[in-house]
Amino acid sequence: MTSGLPPTRASLLAGELRFALRRKRRKTRAKQRGIALIMVLGAIAVLTVMLADFQDETSTELAAAVADRDSVQAEYTARSAINLGRLLLASEPSIRAAITPLFAFLGKKPPQIPVWEFSDRLLGPFNDKEASQDFAGGLGLDLNNGKNLGLPEGEHFDLDIVDEDSKIDLNLGASNDIAHIRLAQELMGAMSRLELNPLFETPDSRGNVNDRLTICAAIIDWSDVDEQLFSCNLQQTAQGSTGVEDAFYQLLPKPYRRKNAPYDSLEELHMVRGITDDFWATLVDPEPEKPEKRVMTVWGQGAVNVNTAAAQTLLAVICGGAPTADICVDPLQAGTFLSAVIMARGFTMGAPIFGSTQDFIDAMEGKGQIGPLFAAVGMKPVKFLSQSEFAKSITIESKMFSIYAIGEKKGGKRDTRVKVQAVVDMRQAAPLTGQIPANVGASGSASATPPPAPAPTGSAGVGGVNPNDPNALLNQTNPSGNIVYFRID
Repeated sequence: MTSGLPPTRASLLAGELRFALRRKRRKTRAKQRGIALIMVLGAIAVLTVMLADFQDETSTELAAAVADRDSVQAEYTARSAINLGRLLLASEPSIRAAITPLFAFLGKKPPQIPVWEFSDRLLGPFNDKEASQDFAGGLGLDLNNGKNLGLPEGEHFDLDIVDEDSKIDLNLGASNDIAHIRLAQELMGAMSRLELNPLFETPDSRGNVNDRLTICAAIIDWSDVDEQLFSCNLQQTAQGSTGVEDAFYQLLPKPYRRKNAPYDSLEELHMVRGITDDFWATLVDPEPEKPEKRVMTVWGQGAVNVNTAAAQTLLAVICGGAPTADICVDPLQAGTFLSAVIMARGFTMGAPIFGSTQDFIDAMEGKGQIGPLFAAVGMKPVKFLSQSEFAKSITIESKMFSIYAIGEKKGGKRDTRVKVQAVVDMRQAAPLTGQIPANVGASGSASATPPPAPAPTGSAGVGGVNPNDPNALLNQTNPSGNIVYFRID
């Protein structure tokens, strides 16, 4: 049966239908392609985020690992510098022995050589290339053929050895009554200058005004073992009549008690009454980056080395033994003394000035070989209250040292630095000979018992230690001293 429409009209309808179907299929495929493209772009976006996060996490972990590696290398570079510093200190008696014949002609004993003041230069061959060249150039040496010298590329250390016996030892307050009085004299001497008056007249952050006597007593009472209030008014004849220590620390917003034991570190001084930031910056540590200028310590042996102490510290010690001396009450005389000491040390270029404690006392009194030189610059003689007591507060040989070492590791744009401080006690250090002292026991003191019989020939161990004596190593004292304080920053 044929359609009633013309054939041409049917063909047109069929063509339109096919075109509509094709267009629909194209739209469907376009939609599908759009969906696929969106899915691809979404996947790419997710992968990009994941990759960025992974890369960031990996970079962070890598940077942390590299930083830890550099920190360890810098720390052990600083530790190596500490050990080199201890070796330098241990070698000083040997250096002193080498110049003994020169002083023998003069009928004197050689003084202690302050080798620690030149530690950076003397240990230059063990530092980086620049420091090695600086050392070699000064002496005209060629270190190219040396072995086990220098540091790897990018590593460097800065070394500073500070003589703690050139400071006022605050731990005298933890000793006996005589040491208390000596410390009080030194503290009052350090605070006696008239230009410091505003420091003791200005209220602190809590509104308290702490005068010289209050701060001096607080420093001593913190470390002494009793609960008795100490008086730094040395004109009083009865120290025990001052009563008990006050409850100042118990009334603080965060109360605590006095320690009544020796100071463990210098930072502990911040807990003591009256030790404000201004006091610290003026009388304790004026320049933190230069520890050799520090005035006070908690690691000294009790006596101040007059050959190495700063001029300001010497003035404080002198004023402790002669509080009415002109250099202690007259600012012009004090300035003259400070200038004279600095000038004298400039002439000697670091060499010790005084051969004995009596030489120093004579010089302050205008006598001896150096006394007239102080008088020539206008300084009036000092009259000590007691020469014998003052002599107990000074020395010409140091035994306690702080070694400050900064290890540095450079890597790319990163510069890692680690600071290490070690306080070394050289009082019982054995001679740098590799031999066990014949009459030194484990405590480092002379022993009344005879030494063990020497080992047979050919059986001596390393460093002369008898391998047949099980206590030989225990009885051997360390030539590089004992570390009493160690800190890593």
